[in-house]
Amino acid sequence: MITPAFELSQDSQYLILSIRVPYTRTSEFDLYIDGNDFKFYAKPYFLRLTLPGRIVEDGREKATFDIDKGLFTLRVPKETAGEHFEGLQMLTSLLAPKGSRSAQPLVEDISVACSGSVGGDEEEDEEEFDWQVEQEVYTESSEEELGSLQKYGFGNQRSGVFARLQEELSDVIDIQNPEGTTAAERRRARLEAETTDFCHDHYLADLFEDEEIQRLLKFKPWWAKLSRSDQEGEADVSFTDDEKEQLRKFNNRSYLLNKASRHQVWLSLVDILLAYSFEVRSTEGEHNVESPWTIRKLSGTLCWLETYSSLTEVLVSFGRRLLCYPLFRHFALVSAAVQDTALILQSGKACVLKCLLDIHKVFRENDPAYILNDLYLTDYCIWIQRVKSRKVTALAGPVRKTPLQKKDLKLELEELEEAAAMVEEEEREQRASNGAPTSQGDSSSSSSDASDSSSSSSDSSDESEESEAEGQGCSLSTEGGGGGGGGETSKANPLQPQPQPTSPASPIAREPPSAEREPDALPSASAAPSQLIQELGERVVEELWISQPQDRHSSYKAERNCSQPATDTAKTGAISESSSTGSAGTFLEPSPRRNPLLIVQTHHSFDEDDFISQ
Repeated sequence: MITPAFELSQDSQYLILSIRVPYTRTSEFDLYIDGNDFKFYAKPYFLRLTLPGRIVEDGREKATFDIDKGLFTLRVPKETAGEHFEGLQMLTSLLAPKGSRSAQPLVEDISVACSGSVGGDEEEDEEEFDWQVEQEVYTESSEEELGSLQKYGFGNQRSGVFARLQEELSDVIDIQNPEGTTAAERRRARLEAETTDFCHDHYLADLFEDEEIQRLLKFKPWWAKLSRSDQEGEADVSFTDDEKEQLRKFNNRSYLLNKASRHQVWLSLVDILLAYSFEVRSTEGEHNVESPWTIRKLSGTLCWLETYSSLTEVLVSFGRRLLCYPLFRHFALVSAAVQDTALILQSGKACVLKCLLDIHKVFRENDPAYILNDLYLTDYCIWIQRVKSRKVTALAGPVRKTPLQKKDLKLELEELEEAAAMVEEEEREQRASNGAPTSQGDSSSSSSDASDSSSSSSDSSDESEESEAEGQGCSLSTEGGGGGGGGETSKANPLQPQPQPTSPASPIAREPPSAEREPDALPSASAAPSQLIQELGERVVEELWISQPQDRHSSYKAERNCSQPATDTAKTGAISESSSTGSAGTFLEPSPRRNPLLIVQTHHSFDEDDFISQ
């Protein structure tokens, strides 16, 4: 608690108390009047007085507050009219706690007091506990001391405010010692804090998952819905009753600013409007409990007492802080806030004043942020009414045209996005490579099933024609002497094997012949498709069957030699020549042609008699 500066005076009827409480909330004052005791509280100030006479609270008391001077004046009636209170100038004596002037010894033997029950002692302690705190007389700082302190506030016209309020208002600003820190030191500390607080994961999350960001970008704030007048593009702005009442409470004053101070005032105004426009867009026009924190956190002026020298510095500072602190951190929101601020300035000073009044209200209702109204917002609300409107609208062009890129923020955003894109691409390729064999296998098996079903139906229609053509070719080759002594057997047996072996790497599937079919009966073109497929399966088995000695299966070998097409004569000749030597147990080399049919394998073993004509 801070003991405020105070003075006491009197007349025959009243005791007059003048308490100086600058930078406090005018809406919250607490008074306690009881005989000789007087207590006053207005955060962060607390004053407790022990008066030499008695005062009374009977409805005649009256209080006034001068906002400009921060002076609270209270008139309290005396209990006894005409009584004169002695020693009102003895401020230290008035601040002493009640009873401290008694002759009670400073050291007391408490062993006797402990004879009672424990519960009774606890109750007495609770009743006799004194909540009075120690107070010190406030002393005003001299002009020399104030001159050595650093300047801040509107137009850099304030100093010494945080000398006593820093402990109470540490949540308002981020700088630790504003009175002894130069502007360059503040900026250096701010940049270091922003670089430390920047979160790569949060930024990338909002970058790649931007559904909420896109929704906020489509929002239209209230200044975008204003109707525009013909004169210089200014908007028609109306004020609410509360805003009009607040304007009446402001005291009219003039500001003596040099050229450098005016330049800083304009730049700080842009900085504050940038933070406000983002807060309105991020909450979609509905202020919440986080609104005071968001506005002052995004504004370097309000949070670090920053002073800027160019418009680029303002935009860079705002962009860095937007990507470090609020819930939504996206560079597109930086650009949107810049365009919103330019539109506010283009709408004229009435629109700017309405924004400042809204910020003033947000800070006024927040416990630690109200002091920023006294440092900046109140002065801005009064000053903006005196400037020329064309100066306000002229500032919209430079704000809109000042370039701002990601590299200007010096947070390595482009490198971070490039690295994240590379990682995402590698993960995508890895998922594709891991999923390729499975999908390829599934597609190949499904395509093979489809091809098998389609080939079984398509080949059945052409099977009779192929069998007849192969039969004619076999007859011609037999009459020409090809195939040795197997020509007569071939003529007696109309079953001509068709060479369609499967691939050597694939397993050989064989289907047992039907028990009811006669082996020397050739199916006609009108036969059922299942019978044709079964016949083709038998022919494939014949193509890969183990050759036997010449003396036992001469007719079977002649039949196979006859069934070979003319284009495969060289290959089959070598195989026949190998078989004629009498080496039993030799496998025939399968043809490289692909068998388009899927032959179902069964556990039935074939008999040689099934492949030899009777």
